[in-house]
Amino acid sequence: MTRRSVVHVEIPAANREESAKFYSQLFGWDFQHFGEPMNYTTFQAGNLGGGYFDTTQGAKVGDVRVYIESEDIDADLKNIEKAGGKTATPKTEIPGYGWFATFTDPSGNTMALYTGQRG
Repeated sequence: MTRRSVVHVEIPAANREESAKFYSQLFGWDFQHFGEPMNYTTFQAGNLGGGYFDTTQGAKVGDVRVYIESEDIDADLKNIEKAGGKTATPKTEIPGYGWFATFTDPSGNTMALYTGQRG
């Protein structure tokens, strides 16, 4: 079995600008704000990137989400379900970036899969 990397981490934020400033000042993370239609702020933390999303988008503070690389999201979701997990969000396009899906593990944690756009 191939060992998979964590490729992205999302941190829910009641105020994305405030969160970006906090982590930037403390840890030197670079950030970029995106407005409509994404309403998202990305960060780069050393060798791992991530983002802040508004808590108004369905998650609550504390629901940090880890994204795991995937070559085939649909196949991974089938394997996750066979192993006792559940699909939470089916494969969904992020226009211009790639695709993601979310799932819950047997303990109830929500995790995610990500495939970057290939060009």
